[in-house]
Amino acid sequence: MKEIGQKEVRRAIWEGCKLALFVYTPMCGTCAAARKMLEVAEYLLPEEAVVQSNINYIPELVQEYRISSVPALLIYNGENKNPEIIYKMESVEHLLSKIRSVME
Repeated sequence: MKEIGQKEVRRAIWEGCKLALFVYTPMCGTCAAARKMLEVAEYLLPEEAVVQSNINYIPELVQEYRISSVPALLIYNGENKNPEIIYKMESVEHLLSKIRSVME
């Protein structure tokens, strides 16, 4: 997963990109498990469909979307500026279906 910052996220939203933003903290064990699931899912998705950001470096987005915990997956459909936010990383299949629902 490519690491992107706040400016890159805003640019992607402005350009209407369809993407999934994985929000994490470095020392979070649950985030590491979620990252592994997303890395498996990445093989079945278009290139750079999933990107990641450390929550400590995107404070404006955290406040704007009221991200309440990590890991979080923000799914942007390219049309609406407000993403769908997923906190419960159930399985690779669940994450794939959520991401694919906006990629098609």
